[in-house]
Amino acid sequence: MTQIAIWGGALLLLIILLTLFRISRLVAVVSEADKKRETNANKINAALMVGFLVVGFGITFWYSYNYFGDYTLPVASEHGVETDRLFWVTMAVTGVVFVVTSILLFVFPYMYQFREDRKALFYPHNNRLELIWTIIPAIVLTLLIGSGLKTWTDITRAPSADAVEFELMGYQFAWRARYGGADGVLGPYNYQLIDKVNEFGLDLTQQASLDDFMPPEVHVPKGQEVNIKIRARDVLHSVFIPHMRVKMDAVPGMPTNFKFTPTMTTEEMRAELGDPEFNYEIACTEVCGRGHFSMRLILVIDEPEEYEDWYAAQTEKTFLDLNPSYMERVPENLREVALISTGVEPEEVSNVVELESTLN
Repeated sequence: MTQIAIWGGALLLLIILLTLFRISRLVAVVSEADKKRETNANKINAALMVGFLVVGFGITFWYSYNYFGDYTLPVASEHGVETDRLFWVTMAVTGVVFVVTSILLFVFPYMYQFREDRKALFYPHNNRLELIWTIIPAIVLTLLIGSGLKTWTDITRAPSADAVEFELMGYQFAWRARYGGADGVLGPYNYQLIDKVNEFGLDLTQQASLDDFMPPEVHVPKGQEVNIKIRARDVLHSVFIPHMRVKMDAVPGMPTNFKFTPTMTTEEMRAELGDPEFNYEIACTEVCGRGHFSMRLILVIDEPEEYEDWYAAQTEKTFLDLNPSYMERVPENLREVALISTGVEPEEVSNVVELESTLN
């Protein structure tokens, strides 16, 4: 209680002192002796406004010039060039407006600081000015939005017939990728079938799902259109591949897609950056929980021939190859097709199922 009383007394004393200071200032304002001090204070504040403008712009331009390379990553996709162009056009337009308005904002207090011999002008309205700063921004914004909408439509429209396609699923806290297997067709899924092994909820009653595979890292070929089919298993995530200029939300219950055409392989980017350890990566840019930072998946851009070799090797590691017990969920009319496509022997399936039953 003693400490509370001491702190309460100190707070009350502070309030009293502030009140007395405020009263003394009000008395000084109405006195003739303080007018000169107020005029000098206005001059100082006006000069500080201009000084802040000069120093602020100086630091901004210096930082932007010296560290430009640190926040502008090399572009490695066809649409990324157009995306960067739109970004810098928008930056130029808004930058010019920002500089002009900032100069006016800080210079006007200096130009129109208080003077005893000057009276403020009452200027309530000007139709011409209203039209100028309404119509011009509307036209500029329409052009910017129209250009961006065209590029966005090109990115999200249906992929070409020969596009490489894979599915990317986000969940707390990782990305998993799925390819269509030897037939190149992604099989259907059902979220009700998701379990600790069948993470994608593969519907094994459909033939297209029997040869799907899930590699530990994503591979795509250089120079060929790539379409990513995106979904989330739990909460909102966001696919981000910075060098490809790919950014798309992964929304539970609402599949999305994004297509791009890589222009530089992983090895070519390593050579350009002088970094033999460099890797493209797929990151999450939606804060999705405590483990958000760990949502990273390696993306490898191969030469077309290298990609074909990698893909052929992966078709021997399908979901059913790695989890033969799930062969029991394949309908009888597709069982033979599944066994042929995976190379799993019927005896192996029976042994696995029997072992799992014993363990359970």
